[in-house]
Amino acid sequence: MVDFLKNRAGRQLLQVAGWGVVLWLACYAFSGHLLATVEIISAGQAHLVIISLIVLGLASFAYSALRILDMRDEMEGRRKAFDTADHIATHDHLTKLPNRYAFDRFVLPQAPDGQEALDAGAAEPVIPTATVFSIDLDGFKKVNDLLGHQGGDLLLTEVSRRISALADHECVFRFGGDEFVAVASGMPPEKEELFAQLLIHSVSRPVRIDALPTQVGASVGYARMPEHGSTLEEVRHRSDVALYEAKSRGHNQYALFQQDMQDKVAQRAQLEGNLRRAIEDKSIRPYYQPLINLKTGELCGFEALARWRNADGVFVPPQEFIAVAEETGLVTALFEQLLAQACRDAQTWRAPLLLAFNVSPVQIEDRLLPSRILNILAETGLPPSRLEIEITENALIGDPDLAAATIEQFHSAGIQVALDDFGTGYSSLSQLARFRFDKIKIDKSFVSSFVGNDKSAKIVDAILGLSRSLNLKTTVEGIEEHAQLAYFLGQGCDIGQGYIFGKAMPQTDAIAFARQRKRVLAAC
Repeated sequence: MVDFLKNRAGRQLLQVAGWGVVLWLACYAFSGHLLATVEIISAGQAHLVIISLIVLGLASFAYSALRILDMRDEMEGRRKAFDTADHIATHDHLTKLPNRYAFDRFVLPQAPDGQEALDAGAAEPVIPTATVFSIDLDGFKKVNDLLGHQGGDLLLTEVSRRISALADHECVFRFGGDEFVAVASGMPPEKEELFAQLLIHSVSRPVRIDALPTQVGASVGYARMPEHGSTLEEVRHRSDVALYEAKSRGHNQYALFQQDMQDKVAQRAQLEGNLRRAIEDKSIRPYYQPLINLKTGELCGFEALARWRNADGVFVPPQEFIAVAEETGLVTALFEQLLAQACRDAQTWRAPLLLAFNVSPVQIEDRLLPSRILNILAETGLPPSRLEIEITENALIGDPDLAAATIEQFHSAGIQVALDDFGTGYSSLSQLARFRFDKIKIDKSFVSSFVGNDKSAKIVDAILGLSRSLNLKTTVEGIEEHAQLAYFLGQGCDIGQGYIFGKAMPQTDAIAFARQRKRVLAAC
């Protein structure tokens, strides 16, 4: 009833009742005159008129009372519907945990000793203390792909249950996907690290789904209030920054927010912005490193490598901006732009010089990758036989079936495929057994360490023997010394690449290099 009286209908009822009281008092004051008037009008039947008015008034009152009860019930139903809608909007339908909208309205529980009031001698309220933990699952996508969305949902439900068992249920939030947030009120700093470890241990324990044991890891970043922010949202943002740092260290890692992490994130954001502009301006260009036939000494092609000179004239390391491009989804636009330019440049080389081009692991998951490449070849006119796509071992483990289908489409189109950085990824022998490659590229890390290192030398010998037995050509990366060159010449390797032959160079220098190489060989 109190809620009803606070709304518009309730206020109108009070106004009508007030005016009714005023009218009744006025009628009572002039009752004599009113009765005489009624006698004259009713010709002596005043008592019937009065009875009729009383009955009408009682009926109106009863009707009004019933309407008030109906309106109260309607308001109660609306309130319950609003509460239900609000709960749906602020809670995750799968895990039943509060979501990010609930986090925006979350209020820390009152301190039990009332310290959030004024201290005895303080002039300002004491800011509540809390620790915000941002939790992200490691390897969830693989489990989701293996078990399907239903299995992934069961896994997320179990993970949310485990996190809620360590923290109060109403203080655990699912922010979407495989990201969770837990708020610990008044946790001492010396217990935060232990709590982060407990979260990782609890989440990473195996989960049995449909009789199949599955397992994910967890990365945790955390920040303190008020040390790292005066509001929960500020602290959560900094815990997210710490989470990003933890993930960069590997699986099942945790990190406490530090200011240098924020600086690193700011630098990355700036790099991302500059990268977007560089792609729009086409200021990232392909450079070309020579590929030399070790048996004849002839130039057999170039490998295209991305090079970006920023506005200050300084080259940005490829490992930095390529990683950002992969994380932000810019890699496809960058890849198409660079490949198109490289194909146009390769058209100016004498046939049959080969163009070798790298494909990132992220792109292998793109089902449209073969059609993108074929469209670029059609637009630029470069024959598919002059293009070699290099794929790293790590790119094959995400979705092996899709990778096998993609490689087969390359071969069907006449494009050569090389296994790049061989020996540095996962299950090298199984990759050679399952996928069809035209060439193996021995990683430069083996080349730089095999001289004087008996173990590395044996590994290189094994790789060379394996490639010969499988009738695969070999490209040796990172040849920088004459001793290395002499060794691989003696082993009968097919192609060499490294600073001893030439560094990555722009198109004009690549054309000059090809001409110079031809003249030198002709003079021999």
